[in-house]
Amino acid sequence: MDEVPLKVKLTNSIDEALARRGQIKKKEIHSYEADALVDTGAVSSVIPANVMKQLGVLAIGHRLAEYADGRKDRVELTEPITFDIIGRTTTEGAMVLDDEVIIGQTILEVLDLQVDCNNCKVIPNPAHPDQPVVKIK
Repeated sequence: MDEVPLKVKLTNSIDEALARRGQIKKKEIHSYEADALVDTGAVSSVIPANVMKQLGVLAIGHRLAEYADGRKDRVELTEPITFDIIGRTTTEGAMVLDDEVIIGQTILEVLDLQVDCNNCKVIPNPAHPDQPVVKIK
């Protein structure tokens, strides 16, 4: 399991959709810039409850989270959030727990990003440096 610090912009995806439809103003879109931890051992992404509140997203259900030590906990799953990492964006719900933003494997895969452990940073897949390419089959 590798862990790398990263800056990430989180945005309420529902707000973005409402703004595109002219139902709210762009300045009303909730967003949050975070110091995140990329954790290649985590499948899903995680945000703390205070970030959920800042983004104005609600819980849409629950998931069972399993920690590295084997403990399991039922946690909230959020409405869609847009994750912007080094200029690449994707949208998905996040699990709500603990006190840090964690970027998991699903976002890394969809954004076609790799963890450069030697330099402690996240980089675009060298095979696709200009845009993400997502494997389908």
